[in-house]
Amino acid sequence: MKTSPDDAVVNPSADHVVVLDTTLRDGEQSPGIALSVNEKVEIAEQLARLGVDVIEAGFPAASQGDFDGVEAIAGTVHGSVVAALCRTKPADVERAWDAIKHADHPRLHTFISTSPIHREKKLRMTADQVLAETVRAVAQAKTYCGDVEFSAEDATRTELDFLVDVFAAAVENGATTINVPDTVGFAMPQEYVAILDAVRARVPRAEEVVWSVHCHNDLGLATANSLAALRAGARQVEVCVNGIGERAGNTALEEIVMALRTHHPTLGLTTQVDTREIARTSRLVSMLSGYAVQPNKAVIGANAFSHESGIHQHGVLMERTTYEIMNPEDIGLTGGSTIVLGKHSGRHAFVDALAQLGFVLPAESLDRAFAHFKEMADRKITLTDSDLVALATEEDTSGAVGGVWSFNSIAVSGGTDTAPQASVRISRDGETAEADASGDGMIDAACNAVAKATGVDAVLVAFQVAAVTPGSDAVGDVSVQVEVAGQTVSARGVSTDVVEASARAFLHAVNKVVSGTALPRRTDKP
Repeated sequence: MKTSPDDAVVNPSADHVVVLDTTLRDGEQSPGIALSVNEKVEIAEQLARLGVDVIEAGFPAASQGDFDGVEAIAGTVHGSVVAALCRTKPADVERAWDAIKHADHPRLHTFISTSPIHREKKLRMTADQVLAETVRAVAQAKTYCGDVEFSAEDATRTELDFLVDVFAAAVENGATTINVPDTVGFAMPQEYVAILDAVRARVPRAEEVVWSVHCHNDLGLATANSLAALRAGARQVEVCVNGIGERAGNTALEEIVMALRTHHPTLGLTTQVDTREIARTSRLVSMLSGYAVQPNKAVIGANAFSHESGIHQHGVLMERTTYEIMNPEDIGLTGGSTIVLGKHSGRHAFVDALAQLGFVLPAESLDRAFAHFKEMADRKITLTDSDLVALATEEDTSGAVGGVWSFNSIAVSGGTDTAPQASVRISRDGETAEADASGDGMIDAACNAVAKATGVDAVLVAFQVAAVTPGSDAVGDVSVQVEVAGQTVSARGVSTDVVEASARAFLHAVNKVVSGTALPRRTDKP
């Protein structure tokens, strides 16, 4: 069923900034990230809970996996606009519409490259051909959907006169949002504002559309450029949770939202984002994507509200605002563990603790999570809410790919003069598989044993470990990238034992490939 043009999101109030989150599209194009359909839906539901205005769910023409993910989100997620990206090719536009047509509030987002280097070297098209494609694609999208966004890929390296012509054609043919992407992170803030000012002044009916900004972080300027554009009159900002994205990433959602909140007295701009959901959203995206958050990451890094300097500690103890410009509770951090469970805790307490943290697991997943919790509680006296979040999110992740193989146990041995050895036991459909293997270290041996037990020729290509909580008994959070038949997938695992966490993460990555949920994707993008 086609939507009316009146359904378009075209007139936000003068002080409201539309937040378009592209974690599931541009963010997933980061090397090594390959989310299953269930994982995408889980993130989308959390983004809706977070309160983003628009969820860019994917690029349906890129692969069947992308199409299925967008279609599932469109039919499941409510509250936010659901957008699908498409090139200007007729088949792309139609494919995108087929994926989102059942959304409560669908948006078609079409794009084409406009800069000379992209026209000549990538598209091999003339300026006139690009202009004609813009007209045709926007007009086609408008027949399907009232809410149409148009992006000029590599806008900041495009001749200004041609950029004005392209945007004018898009507006004339029904685009309701015009995006000015800094696709390669090239622009400086003052240059970006100058481009935005010029096109808004010269494009006819510019005041009738929402002007959007989409910045990459190649020079570390994505947030600065986006904020400068918002101050200059843009009213949509395109972001990714944790700043993930191709190359150096995209503008970070948490940075933009908290900058606008912190500087509201001078900027006067607001969003509808529930900032108390930021920490939870960050953790979920990190766990499911396999991309750990660096400790010194702005707003949501582990050190963002930590103070080691004696001078700083004294100041914070006397008055928090001496060194903290944000309240950690405003992004969903409680400032300390409020849930403490141990080996004597029962299933009811465990379920209640997860519910307070926002997790409601299906029965089978809950059984596995509780068993894993009991195993960890035998090794660690108490588990904090951070430990439980890591455990529950790992179970959500594993369950999302169908649990092709389940992890049972691992034993390792080795030393300075002894070759590391690992033995693993895994199961599938009631049958158990065991394997022994050696390696350069215990983690390498564990991963080799998992590969041998599953019969999958998988190779560990990247590895990162972080402690969920302080102390020598901390739960280890391991993220890996594993290559199978030329395909790289990411996954995570948690345990108080880093070797076990590594084996769990490696098995999860193999499961993604075996289950067919880690599908290759084309990465054309603005």
